[in-house]
Formats: sequence, C-alpha cells, structure tokens
Amino acid sequence: MEYWQDFRDDRAAERPWQGFYDAPMPDGRALRLPLRDMGATAVAGMIANQASFAVVDRISGWMAERVAAWAPEVVVGLPTLGHVYGSGLARALGHPNWVALGTSRKLWYDEALSVPLASITTPGAGRRLWLDPRIVSRLAGRRVVLVDDVISTGSSARAALDLLAAAGVRAVGAAFAMAQTERWRGTWPADMPVVAAFSTPLFRSENGGWVEV
Repeated sequence: MEYWQDFRDDRAAERPWQGFYDAPMPDGRALRLPLRDMGATAVAGMIANQASFAVVDRISGWMAERVAAWAPEVVVGLPTLGHVYGSGLARALGHPNWVALGTSRKLWYDEALSVPLASITTPGAGRRLWLDPRIVSRLAGRRVVLVDDVISTGSSARAALDLLAAAGVRAVGAAFAMAQTERWRGTWPADMPVVAAFSTPLFRSENGGWVEV
C-alpha cells in the first residue's frame, strides 16, 4: 500500500523515474503513483478504490472546485472506479444523491439505454454501458456533469456521452480525477468542456527507467 495513501510534501529528486511517478497536485504536494509498463512507453496509474479516504476526498474537492462554474445539478459516474469520485464529487457539491451508470444488465433495463464499452485497462468486445430507465427522470432537463477516475484515450467517457444522448441528456461537461497523457484530445468533442484535478504525462524508457515525454 505504498501508493495513493497520502500526499507528499516533496517530489522524488532522482531521474529517470524508477517504477513510480510523483504527480504534482494543485496544492503543491505530490501523490506517488505506480508506472504501468506498456512496452516502449508507460503511464501513471491510480486505482481509486484502493486509495485512502483522505486522498479521495481531497481529489473530489479539487474536482468540485473546477466544475462549480458549470452549476451542475446531477453527477453521473462511470463504472467502476468513476463511482468512487461520482459519490465523492456529489457530496462535495452538496447534492443529496448521484447517478451511477453500470456494466451489468438488470431485468428491467432497456437495450436502447446501453452502448458498447471498452477502455485502455479493460479491452475486449461484448461489454456494454447501461443506464437504469427508472432513473432517467432524475436527469431530464437538468445540468449533468459526467465523472470518471481517469481520462486516457477518452473512449469510456465518449461512450457515456453517447448513452446520455440516447436518454435525451447532454452533459454540461466532464470531470476526471486524473488526465492521463494528452491522447484523449484528438477524438474528444470540441464543444464538451473537460476538467481534471491533476494530470500525468506519457513516459518513455531511458537509462533503465522512465522519463516524461
């Protein structure tokens, strides 16, 4: 449990990075994250449901500060790790509840309120993202903000935007705990605002470790 349990006052001085990255936080501190080796490149990872409450609550607070100007009325969280921040952000905004999208179909779900789903950490065909039809009324005519833990390629979040559109809902913006590299920008809708509590770069292998690209 070395990672994502507390914030650090000082970033590690050695370079290249050796298996971890001290991500700068908005308050000047750092959060130590493991680097995920993807071959020629690596990315910083974070598993929100393994993080301490103190870390999750602080990141949720930073997200709330960034979306406040949108005046969101409903928070919609993506599964699975986006649920950690979905509830945290809704509480930070003073909302009484939030809406959780899911990847398992209940008996009363409608196929029309589902879309295909894939992500960098969970590839493969056959997965779908679902919205409970009984909860659509909570979204209708309200200012909705979409929430997930990480945006990397942006595929999961774009699927969620499509799902909301199928329910007749357009989000006012999307909020993420971490923007993981800049790869998502190339395919993200130009008219959909994005905020993140913090960001991490792409890394390349060098001298037995990893350096920021």
